[in-house]
Amino acid sequence: MRFTDDLKARVSKAQKRIVLPETNSRRVLKAAERVLADGFAKIILIGSEEQIHKDAEKFQITLEGAEIIDPATYGRIDELCAYFAKRREKKGMTPEKAREIMLNNYTMFACGILALGDADGVVSGAATTSADVIRAGLQVIGPKPGNKTVSSAFILITNTPQYGDNGILVLGDCGVIPDPTAEQLADIATSAAETAIKIAGINPRVALMTFSTKGSAKHECVDRVIEAGHILRERKVQFRFDDELQADAALVKSVGEIKAPLSDVSGNANVLIFPSLSAGNIGYKLVQRLAGANAYGPIIQGLNAPVNDLSRGCSVEDIVVLTAITSAQACVDC
Repeated sequence: MRFTDDLKARVSKAQKRIVLPETNSRRVLKAAERVLADGFAKIILIGSEEQIHKDAEKFQITLEGAEIIDPATYGRIDELCAYFAKRREKKGMTPEKAREIMLNNYTMFACGILALGDADGVVSGAATTSADVIRAGLQVIGPKPGNKTVSSAFILITNTPQYGDNGILVLGDCGVIPDPTAEQLADIATSAAETAIKIAGINPRVALMTFSTKGSAKHECVDRVIEAGHILRERKVQFRFDDELQADAALVKSVGEIKAPLSDVSGNANVLIFPSLSAGNIGYKLVQRLAGANAYGPIIQGLNAPVNDLSRGCSVEDIVVLTAITSAQACVDC
């Protein structure tokens, strides 16, 4: 597909080091083989080298070129445990407890070597819950400086070029925060705008959506979306946005001209920010299923280094694409 092909081409020069920690999964090993064959990223696998090669041979998978790191023999394990114990000392973490976690939880270990600079990104979730992947990112990596909110977004590639950016839409938050505050909505919008630029390759036009357009309804839910718009204006963000837009006013030019004629985003939005997780999750799945859109994500936003979560029902292709997305997040100029 053109989107994924373009993305791989963009990140290939950077050759980012992406960790796939779930080496007990055939899908993960097969995805590693695919990424190595495509050549757009370097792959780091976590676990026993003997066991990984044994499994690869059983599944007839070639892993030539992959780096394998065994936590039991990792040369910086003492440094990693000291780092993690320091980060979590207020929660009672000790170097001894940190060592036990890092030796047995490969997703936590993967985030650890990312924190130490021995990797550029992590992709996990094929055999790990979303909560555990995000927890690892938060506990080991933490949020970006100046950003308090870790959220998610999906990139949807639709067959309707009249909407979004030639059919490309970025939707958030669809997977992390159930009931965001106004400040969190502003953070989500800022992160989603960055995702639009770095990963989707589009110039963001952000709509903060609700069930009211410019005063057509009154409710505390609407007030929260309007307040998020005020916060973004106070921050003087550099992307185009507007608040209090219904979905049709955000996406359909003729409707936007009627409902929000003074907005430079209405009818032309390509980044849609939902007022709640329920709305976002339902919304992206409806578009995916009813419109036959390709949905890529959830892309985790707001962490200080890229850690991304797979669905446990993911395909090999899903892992490959999320590896490319993670590489793009790790790039400064790709």
